[in-house]
Amino acid sequence: MKDIIIDIKKELRANMNGIASSHMRQTEDYRVNWGIELPRLDGIAIEIEKSLDMDSSSTRTLAQTLWNENTRECKILACKLMPKEEFSEELCDIWAESIRTEEIATMFCLYLVQKLPYACNKALEWIASDKKILQSCGYLTLCHLMRKYELSPETAEEFLDQAEASLENRYAIKALQIYASLSEDNAQKVKKVADYL
Repeated sequence: MKDIIIDIKKELRANMNGIASSHMRQTEDYRVNWGIELPRLDGIAIEIEKSLDMDSSSTRTLAQTLWNENTRECKILACKLMPKEEFSEELCDIWAESIRTEEIATMFCLYLVQKLPYACNKALEWIASDKKILQSCGYLTLCHLMRKYELSPETAEEFLDQAEASLENRYAIKALQIYASLSEDNAQKVKKVADYL
């Protein structure tokens, strides 16, 4: 596994964008970042999957090792590579608790959490948290689920109750906007929660 990680890091260094990396160092909390654009990271993830041809357990180990690196690109690749069937709720919580930047929270929810069978439960659990990054993960996940029309009426009610207390969180606002756009009935419910939306 160590050799695979070394090869991945060489590939990442070879694709470094110095200007983007410098800007990210000033605005985000990354120990290391190479400023690689997301489309290029998509390509690198596909190359890794093709070249390694590992079983899901080995791929999980690789993704976990990448996640443990305090490097922007490694964390994003971990989200792309982690097999959904190997990502337990306990591990999901551990990863979520370790997120330090909004960008990684966004990638985590986009590439991984929204695709999990327990995504809805996790989202509701996180939006009830007193930790801002977990709340953001919860609302981001709900945004994705709403766009796919995967929100039950019970979940929607709990979301609306929690969102009313989280109007300072921009992802809660975004989730309310998406929910309101889905139907006139939803829009009326959101209006009761946040009249200015």
